[in-house]
Amino acid sequence: MANRSIYSTLTALAAAAVMLVTPSCHSIDNYDNTVNDNFQLLWELFDEHYCFFREKGVDWDSVYNVYRPRALACRTQAELFNTCADMVNELRDGHVNIASAFNTSYYREWWSGYPQNFNQRVLDQYYLYFNQHSVGGSTYAVLLPNVGYIRIPTFTNGIGQGNIDYIFNYLATCQGLIIDVRNNGGGSMENVEQWVQRFIDKKTLMGYISHKTGPGHDDFSEPYAYYYAPPAGRQCWTEKPIVVLANRSTFSAANTFVSVMKLLPNVTVIGDTTGGGSGMPLSFELPVGWSVRMSAAPVLDAEGHTTEFGVEPTIHVDNTPEQEAAGHDNILDTAIALLSNC
Repeated sequence: MANRSIYSTLTALAAAAVMLVTPSCHSIDNYDNTVNDNFQLLWELFDEHYCFFREKGVDWDSVYNVYRPRALACRTQAELFNTCADMVNELRDGHVNIASAFNTSYYREWWSGYPQNFNQRVLDQYYLYFNQHSVGGSTYAVLLPNVGYIRIPTFTNGIGQGNIDYIFNYLATCQGLIIDVRNNGGGSMENVEQWVQRFIDKKTLMGYISHKTGPGHDDFSEPYAYYYAPPAGRQCWTEKPIVVLANRSTFSAANTFVSVMKLLPNVTVIGDTTGGGSGMPLSFELPVGWSVRMSAAPVLDAEGHTTEFGVEPTIHVDNTPEQEAAGHDNILDTAIALLSNC
């Protein structure tokens, strides 16, 4: 396959999968704006396109039998919306939601039952001293005693190759580098690639991609590899140690960032298991006008493992409310201590 970004590859695959898998009878024009048709189309779209039924252990036919009577008993759009939201939340997937004019469903339990493990005020006041530099939505600083720090709060924004060069020049004398992606809910895979390619010195296997080839729950293509390569003529950070900080709110594209960084030889991941979200989202529309999003193309790590349920840290560390109240970030402290002893 020609060299192309994972984002471009996944976008093309998703579009192809829709054309291959969705028969003409599933065109929205063939469904009326009724309770029955909206519910039926919603269930059928997930039945044919959702990619993690096996991993989640969900019997989608049984889910249909539970929720169809509830749907047919609905008398208002709000009642139908709540019933449909409850149904898709059976998948326990943060990439799954339904958006209407009056509400958006969202499965939150992938992060809500876990320690937050991040406090922006503690970071700003006691570690950055409100003196950090910012560019392209990311911040960077030198932490005591001499550790480089980059916080990437989202992969929604691109940063620019020249800006990364400047950051690396600024941090060049540091003995190690911390990359903080806690509370990073994802964004563009192109922006993930833009960062990851600066931490490798040769073309490197990043993972594998599959796409739907038919309507069956197990109708997938064979996984095929995708690679990143360092950008020509740009600075890379490959010789000094790196620590990546993660928590349960590290999700989607940020989850992929952690999974590929963890497999690099000079990288340690500290914090909590990430929130997962390794399927590429795909969107549809129902006759009622609601948009529907689901995980449709699974992405595996370079060892062929799913990261849908998160990436485990190399060193598990939690922050406690007592530590944060005293101005301490235990996860960040652990990273600083590790790099200071390298």
